[in-house]
Amino acid sequence: QVQLVESGGGSVQAGGSLRLSCAASGRTFMGWFRQAPGKDREFVAAVSWTGGRTYYAFSVKGRFTISRDNAKNTVYLQMNSLQPEDTAVYYCAAPKGRVPVSYDVPNEYDYWGQGTQVTVSS
Repeated sequence: QVQLVESGGGSVQAGGSLRLSCAASGRTFMGWFRQAPGKDREFVAAVSWTGGRTYYAFSVKGRFTISRDNAKNTVYLQMNSLQPEDTAVYYCAAPKGRVPVSYDVPNEYDYWGQGTQVTVSS
């Protein structure tokens, strides 16, 4: 069982930055997803358990950076140049003991955090 706890959400103006953290109870492939009201949950970024490989959605590439500190069992999502369309609840997620076949598909992940709200105003 992997427990995930997100933190770091908040409200910022467009162009601002936030850093999300996800404390995990184990080392595993990790992903970040987000869900805006009335929309499906969508992939944001993912990182291998070593941190050596990272993956991004096209909409955030160049603005967001995923990283991890395995000494602290924590994964980070640094979000820069935030835009109102980035407003959503952000979730970290982990698969059960494997690397996802499709890292951008929510159903590939077995464990989810409680979510943290990110609100970007124009």
